[in-house]
Amino acid sequence: MPASGVPAHRTHQPNPAIGYLLVLVAVGAFVVNAGVSRIVLTTGISAPELSALRAVGTTAVIGIVIVATGRAHTLRVRRDEVPTLLAYGVVGVALLHMTYFVAIERLPIGLALLLEYLAPVLVALWVRFVRRQPVRAALWPALGLCLIGLALVAEVGGGASGLDPVGVLAGLGAAVSFATYFLLGERMVAHRDPVSTTFWGFSVAAVLWSLLVPWWDALAIATRTSVTLPATMGAATVPLALLVAWVAVLGTLVPFGAATAALRHLPATTVTVVAILEPVGAALLAWWWFDESQTLSQLIGVALVLTGIVLALRARVVRTPPPLLSPPTLGEQPPPGTPRGAAPRD
Repeated sequence: MPASGVPAHRTHQPNPAIGYLLVLVAVGAFVVNAGVSRIVLTTGISAPELSALRAVGTTAVIGIVIVATGRAHTLRVRRDEVPTLLAYGVVGVALLHMTYFVAIERLPIGLALLLEYLAPVLVALWVRFVRRQPVRAALWPALGLCLIGLALVAEVGGGASGLDPVGVLAGLGAAVSFATYFLLGERMVAHRDPVSTTFWGFSVAAVLWSLLVPWWDALAIATRTSVTLPATMGAATVPLALLVAWVAVLGTLVPFGAATAALRHLPATTVTVVAILEPVGAALLAWWWFDESQTLSQLIGVALVLTGIVLALRARVVRTPPPLLSPPTLGEQPPPGTPRGAAPRD
């Protein structure tokens, strides 16, 4: 029993070291997930099928967690929330995952994620020109750095890149979907908790994909198929279903939960800036697993784009709960006074 006059609960004490560790765990899990997803996509499972399996699997696990923890009451939805939740699930979850998978299937993994992470720039531009909210002057050099960096990465004018145009469009589409994910999620979590918001977003995506894609056929194929891992991983043979489960659980729930928990120890802006390491990590993993390499000019372009993204993140003048780049969906909510944002990705 607490002493008289002492609150029955303990005030949470942020620990920045733990926060940085959690963000790095999230980034590492997302990076590995990009490589695992690439392997799955080379087995014949299509991007829509993998998107469906990810949505269905994640929805099931989140639903079990919500019920098991006695929080089913948080799933109540008001009528006025329905349009936003539908748009959030269709554009911010279903289309985000599909465009992400198409991009990493057709492009170097690092470049695919670099294109997706242009989302903060799009968010800042949306806030400036559509919402007509003020932004810091850093937005304009940020945009210039991103455009110059992307030109270098794509080797524009050099004729040597041979980038898949469908992959590039998919990467840009992922950026648009990712930005939508931030903006709609930001609106939703202003009046409901992130876990239930994420559950409904993934549920909408699961229903949509179930209507469009017979994911159960892909799951049946995965249960009786084996795949050989890259030689750098020992060329081991593993069940394809294991890799699909990895994408749905370790590649989704674990990094989302770690990113959310990090908000208890670090400001949202810090979490998002550290999360920019994901494209860098993905490029290193692709070099290790798939022998993907880049020229010096492309590496300079990557550095310019990453710098531009960080400047764009810091350009927005936030008046409402800010969006979060690394999707916080499964962790505990931040303590009172800590900014909270919408749920990754990827």
